[in-house]
Amino acid sequence: MAMLSRHRKDSLRAAVLAERSALSPAVWDAEDRARTEHVLARLTGRSGTVALYASLPGEPGTTALIDALADAGWRVLLPVLRRRVDWAEFASWGQMVPGWRDIPEPNGPRLGPEALARANLVFVSALSVGLDGSRLGTGGGWYDRALPSRTPGTPVVALARGAEVVASVPMEEHDVAVQGVVTETEWVELER
Repeated sequence: MAMLSRHRKDSLRAAVLAERSALSPAVWDAEDRARTEHVLARLTGRSGTVALYASLPGEPGTTALIDALADAGWRVLLPVLRRRVDWAEFASWGQMVPGWRDIPEPNGPRLGPEALARANLVFVSALSVGLDGSRLGTGGGWYDRALPSRTPGTPVVALARGAEVVASVPMEEHDVAVQGVVTETEWVELER
């Protein structure tokens, strides 16, 4: 059963990545602006600690979102992608360095996996999200290892394209569900 699920995940990943590769930079920019606006509308007047990712081309962008949250007084935690889960605080883009697979990461002090327990909200990357809370990531399992360190009840929200939201995606026992998804058209609370 696990082998079948992995095969289905790999096929879905390939299809989503092919669709994403066909998008123009203008489409990505417009969708990123819209996702950022949805997040900011939901979080206006609030502050705290948020964990999210520094995006690469070909995935929902977070650069403007990171800037806006930091400017609004949120403490922003970003992953430090190693075998061991780790986080560091975003201070500025000048303090970012290329990490694993050239993913930008802060070069400041490492905070350890327990830093996620201080987050009020966690945004995760996704290739596809199910309305049932299922999430398809890139296949490395980093978030599945990281998310159990959050405080119970802390919402996990995926950033995705509207076309990538489906009824359900394959999940395995170790996969961690999400409670919401932000697309270019809306922020959706998911049933689980």
